[in-house]
Amino acid sequence: MAKAQRVDQRLMQEGRRTRGALYFGIGLGVAAGLLIIVQAILLARVVNDVAFLDKTLHDVMPLLWAMLGIFLLRAALSWGSEVVAFQASAKIKTYLRERIFSHLLTLGPVHAGGERSADIASTMIEGVEALEPYFSRYLPQMALVSLIPLAILAFVFPADWISGLILVIAGPLIPFFMVLVGYKAEAINQRQWQKLLLMSAHFLDVVQGLTTLKIFGRAKDEIEIVARISDDYRRTTMAGLKVAFMTSAVLEFFASLSIALVAVSFGARLLNNSVPFYTAFFVLLLAPEFFNPLRGLSTHYHARMSAIAAAKRIFEILDLPAPASAASRETLAPGAQISLSCHDLHFAYETGRVALDGLDCAIPAGKVTALVGRSGAGKSTLANVFLGFVTPQSGEIVVNGQIPLNALEREQWWRHLAWVPQNPRLFHGSIADNIRLGKPDATEQELRDAARQAYALEFIEALPQGFGTMVGDLGQGLSGGQIQRVALARAFLKNPDLLILDEATANLDMESEALVLDAIDRLAKGRTVVVIAHRLATAERADHILVLDEGRVVEAGSHQELLAAGGPYTRLVAAYRGDHGRTLASA
Repeated sequence: MAKAQRVDQRLMQEGRRTRGALYFGIGLGVAAGLLIIVQAILLARVVNDVAFLDKTLHDVMPLLWAMLGIFLLRAALSWGSEVVAFQASAKIKTYLRERIFSHLLTLGPVHAGGERSADIASTMIEGVEALEPYFSRYLPQMALVSLIPLAILAFVFPADWISGLILVIAGPLIPFFMVLVGYKAEAINQRQWQKLLLMSAHFLDVVQGLTTLKIFGRAKDEIEIVARISDDYRRTTMAGLKVAFMTSAVLEFFASLSIALVAVSFGARLLNNSVPFYTAFFVLLLAPEFFNPLRGLSTHYHARMSAIAAAKRIFEILDLPAPASAASRETLAPGAQISLSCHDLHFAYETGRVALDGLDCAIPAGKVTALVGRSGAGKSTLANVFLGFVTPQSGEIVVNGQIPLNALEREQWWRHLAWVPQNPRLFHGSIADNIRLGKPDATEQELRDAARQAYALEFIEALPQGFGTMVGDLGQGLSGGQIQRVALARAFLKNPDLLILDEATANLDMESEALVLDAIDRLAKGRTVVVIAHRLATAERADHILVLDEGRVVEAGSHQELLAAGGPYTRLVAAYRGDHGRTLASA
């Protein structure tokens, strides 16, 4: 329960961003609640005057018109309260989604690679959506529970202290019972949310791997697994509903019992003529209204528990420490030649695996530098350090011999970079849109020039809509070689000072590989290039080679120099040539 209270406090802090609107909505709700008392006074007067004072309908018509006006005003205030609270919660939801998305971008792809994408998507969509009842209904209802029953008691006690005492005793029993039930409801809602995330993540995995499942004949097995996960979620949901119904039943029992006690008390005293009818009727009208805010709180209390379960995951993401970004103390001029030097870099992943262990190296300006080594040697981690997605735990990277990399704002640093991985990401949209990621304001001619340099113009113009041809997620509709050339066109369009490649020719046929290699040679001219080399041909074309092993650079030099030295690089090449099915990473 303490965890729930901490999440409650965080949610209240988020609510302060629109507290003006929330307070206004709560004020409208409280005003509507207070009008109930005025309405009860008027109704009791009308009935008492007609039944006991022999007044006609004409005599009480002003009171009836006043009652109608109050009824309409209550309806308008209640409607306004809900609209204002809903708009305030919508702003909070938009703000939280923007924060989550912005924070995920700040964390970078290294962190995102360790998450299940459906988990994050469910948190951003269903998770944030689950907060809407908390802000639009639960918080306003809490204010009504705090104010309306007290206002009613302020009128009931002067009229009849016995009835006031009954309400005072019965009222706190309901929140007390709800708190007791809340311990169980919190655990159930946490399980329900975890089941939902599991179901979403597993279903997305199944959809993405549908081809593999069909080929290996495991589709029916996955149907059974999805059915089991879905049934687990159903059972957890029903357990939550069971608790909700039980809470409502107990609340109605206490409320009905209290109202009955008030009615019986008045009945006995009316027979003895010890209490006026007006007083008895007025208090009986207010008794159910005393419990109405508590009923509303019971209804929305479980919405609060669902919101807390979702908010816990939201705050887990937002609390992840982001890599430090410098407040741009240094700048790099566009088109500058970039060299990099690394000094005693150390980095270990959360799993405890050491990726960089005192790494020292130099990346010369205007040259192609290849990173080679067995799988796990630290090549990808070093590339991520250069890209700014990973911050070394110690050590320093210096740009152009004088500017520490951590003194550059990351957005400024990224303006000088281009990145082409083994499997480039194309997004759902046109080919032109995908290429323009490198330069959103590029002209049509710049787009065509970039595609021509990447040997992509010919196949793009052969497509039905040319640059306007739509491609699916992950480049669906294009071949691997075409996707790679679109990614290179994106890099040509950006015209970077530093190009980082992760074996862009991997998994391509010979014709596509030749075109991509030629395009890379064009792109590399006059630029600093760092390439993670899995193939010997890529390493041979490099001006400079760094051989990594267990997070350190164990050799550096050109292809011929390293072969002549007869060290680790020579052994990698010998193993590669002895088994053409291997790569340098697996040799």
